[in-house]
Amino acid sequence: MEILYAVIIVGGVGLLIGVALSIAGKFLAVEVDEKEVAIREALPGNNCGGCGYAGCDGLAAAIASGKSDPAACPVGGASVAKAIADIMGVKAEIVPKVAYVACSGDCDKAKEKYHYYGNASCNDAAGIPGGGAKACGFGCLGLGSCVQVCEFDAIHVVNGKAVVDPEKCKACGKCVAACPKGLISIIPADTKYMVKCSSEDKGKDVMLSCSAGCIGCGLCAKNCPHDAVEFEYNLAWIDQEKCEKCGVCAEKCPKKVIEQL
Repeated sequence: MEILYAVIIVGGVGLLIGVALSIAGKFLAVEVDEKEVAIREALPGNNCGGCGYAGCDGLAAAIASGKSDPAACPVGGASVAKAIADIMGVKAEIVPKVAYVACSGDCDKAKEKYHYYGNASCNDAAGIPGGGAKACGFGCLGLGSCVQVCEFDAIHVVNGKAVVDPEKCKACGKCVAACPKGLISIIPADTKYMVKCSSEDKGKDVMLSCSAGCIGCGLCAKNCPHDAVEFEYNLAWIDQEKCEKCGVCAEKCPKKVIEQL
């Protein structure tokens, strides 16, 4: 009888605990946003942070709550953006983007102050006096810190300078953050003309350090029929909202640093 009583007591306690847990589960259950779950399943899962959130979970929650755009994932592209827009019941404004390196100073054009034998890291090289071996203090150091962080094999060092493969680039922005010189930016993929230089030196100093740098002559701005070229810190830059892609600026540039993409 004692064994029977023990079994009944243990069984009763177990039953009570089970009922209590069942009730608690209903009251304490976290509501699941079905849209958020569906969006998370549609995202590629790279967790690259290119969207501005720590990972795909954070972006899914932001899109589901209306805090982020359905096309915010740079990796997924148009197909993912459309799928998420359908889940949200809206239309996504899809603007493909790509990384761009604003420097023309490869090994044939940029001069060096000395030979660098340190760590193969742009950040390490930029930290030494003079900001690296390149005579131009604004130019690409060519040590591949951007290459190391790219998950899509979309950027490589070619002849001493970083070059982006637009077909592979997902515009995640990791290369932008990795460049200590701030040479890389994310631009709309349909951009037609860009100034392939970041030097803020005066023209004379630019010519002493690189044969392919902007010398601030102003011919591009003077000849642009749409007033789309401006100067800041001796460097030309193109206002893409005004640019009509006529190509006059590239034609008039004596150093050929305005590039047709």
